[in-house]
Amino acid sequence: MITKEAVLTALSEVQEPDLGKDLVTLNMISDIEIDGKNVSFTVMLTTPACPLKDMIEKACVNAIRILVDKEAVVKVKMDSNVTNNRKDNKSMLPGVKNIIVVASGKGGVGKSTVAVNLAIGLAQEGASVGLLDADIYGPSVPMMLGMRDERPKMIYMGENGMIVPLERYGIKAMSIGLLIDEKQAVVWRGPQASAALRQFITDVYWQELDYLVIDMPPGTGDIALTLVQTVPITGAVIVSTPQAVAAADAKKAIMMFKQPAINVPILGIVENMAYFTPQELPDNKYYIFGRGGARQMAEQFELPFLGEIPIVQGIREGGDKGVPAVVDDEPVAREAFITLAKKVAQNIAIRNANLEPTKVVEMMN
Repeated sequence: MITKEAVLTALSEVQEPDLGKDLVTLNMISDIEIDGKNVSFTVMLTTPACPLKDMIEKACVNAIRILVDKEAVVKVKMDSNVTNNRKDNKSMLPGVKNIIVVASGKGGVGKSTVAVNLAIGLAQEGASVGLLDADIYGPSVPMMLGMRDERPKMIYMGENGMIVPLERYGIKAMSIGLLIDEKQAVVWRGPQASAALRQFITDVYWQELDYLVIDMPPGTGDIALTLVQTVPITGAVIVSTPQAVAAADAKKAIMMFKQPAINVPILGIVENMAYFTPQELPDNKYYIFGRGGARQMAEQFELPFLGEIPIVQGIREGGDKGVPAVVDDEPVAREAFITLAKKVAQNIAIRNANLEPTKVVEMMN
């Protein structure tokens, strides 16, 4: 006769590969039901975008059949509860579990393309996601999401007016480009831009989110410092291209986040425009900008390498027409961005389990 205790004993032999402990110790098993040879239970993952989901499910089934009853009919429900390691006072973005900044040392490396597709990729895996365009001087998110002619609405929470982010492709999005005429240039000094960013954070009605992806402006200036001093950053994704000059600038972004006074964990490095794949030859790769620069940089700094994003015509076209590659019919680009989203979610879960709690950076002026 199969018992609940026998099931738990068997599942205590199944390790969560990223966290290095068994599923029972991690309290990831719930809702065990037994009816004769029929066994069902729920595995509560740390993210719906878990890339090891299928492997964990198969290991659970094998554990029951090997250690409990070889004739058991095992039904595993895979659910998720995104981890959260915030230990700040949550005065800013109280409903947001994890804040991801997408950064680069220089412009022109496709940082916004990565941020937009990463956010939508996480949402497609089942997470609740927001996207904040923090590039005050050069906002590109409205064009990439096909929102150029739309304007957000206001709601009132008591006496306080709040901006309601627009929704597209399963994510909530906000950008200064949604508030100003795109023909106008934002001519602000650093303190003005920093004040605008703070207002975006405090006055936007994000509600409950598993992940808020922030598209950073290029470089390591005022906006980056304002952000880390305003909200608790879970981790940073660094975007580079293969060329040596881009890698050199990306290293500056890495060193900024690694400074002891800032100390924001780096979730990994992604190499954009890694190779060219013609539409008519989807299996061919041409490394026209060199090869492996970002991977070598990841190895140098002992950081996760999150993968290569190819140069595909569909990525450029999608950004221009407001249909990001991850929701388009281009399989090469879509697969690359979904893989990126899963790896970022995986590294956030590892970061929350093993590193210091997330908090706002306190720096001396």
